Amino acid sequence: MIRSIETTGKTEDDARRAALEQLGLTEDADVSVTVLERAKSGFFGIGASPAKVRVTYEVPDEEPAPAPAPKPAPKPAPKAPKTPKAAEKPAPSKPAAPKGVPEGNEVERVRTFLLGLFERMGVEAQVDAVYSAEDNTVSVELSGEKVGALIGRRGETLDAIQHLTNYMLNNGSDERTRVNVDAENYRAKRADTLTAVAKKTAAKVVRYRRNQTLEPMNAYERHVIHTALQDYPGVTTYSTGTEPNRRVVVAYEASTAPRDTYERTDSRPPRRDERRDSRPRRSSNGGYASRANFGSPAAPAPEKPPVDKTVKEWS
Repeated sequence: MIRSIETTGKTEDDARRAALEQLGLTEDADVSVTVLERAKSGFFGIGASPAKVRVTYEVPDEEPAPAPAPKPAPKPAPKAPKTPKAAEKPAPSKPAAPKGVPEGNEVERVRTFLLGLFERMGVEAQVDAVYSAEDNTVSVELSGEKVGALIGRRGETLDAIQHLTNYMLNNGSDERTRVNVDAENYRAKRADTLTAVAKKTAAKVVRYRRNQTLEPMNAYERHVIHTALQDYPGVTTYSTGTEPNRRVVVAYEASTAPRDTYERTDSRPPRRDERRDSRPRRSSNGGYASRANFGSPAAPAPEKPPVDKTVKEWS
């Protein structure tokens, strides 16, 4: 008689060994192995699946055992008197998750995923995660000696880690839980730098009355710029372009600029003939006044001696 058994394992060999152990056979046993599914490692553990095999073996035929003699049917027992049903007790409710940890233990899932990711990257880091039920957010703080490798240039690596963690936690979930990943307080330092750049750019826009376009930024950094300049007088902000080259434009807005920054209703710069005060003044003697006498009345010209108009006689 031929029978088969299906088992799974991390690899095809592990699945075959598991089948032999269940059957009590040795490695050199005469069995047939068919691979049903090959093992998949996935991407950082996402989408991984074990191997599945079918082991076919032969069992010797056994003689059928004689059927047992039928037993006489037992006499029906007398019915017990009916008693009132007891009140049904409510089923014990599921214990609530401890304070600071959401249902499903998302905090532990995030920690396990990040530690496995850092192990594959060859970076040692400590992961501290805290859940906030107010906004349904898991805040993660990374620390360690070589945590700079997890930040990258202008936080690009940190943003990629945060994106992967959000995808892992919310994949196939109806309710979205936001994950914020930070390292060595980098987010706050970067926000302070962007706020200073935004205010410096806004001052140039108001002074020269020309729009300024900043470098490409992600959604979080653009939000910092918009928030920093939302109450700045004389400027307005908007985003232009497509990801990953989307930029913030700081535009001049004359209607909200302070009165002392412009004199006319239009936004054009003054012409040369309108800036007469900056040109040197011409003096009364036909020349230009010196820098020392600029703005003071010109000194009177010296008097010339009288001309003798008498006719001289030739001797």
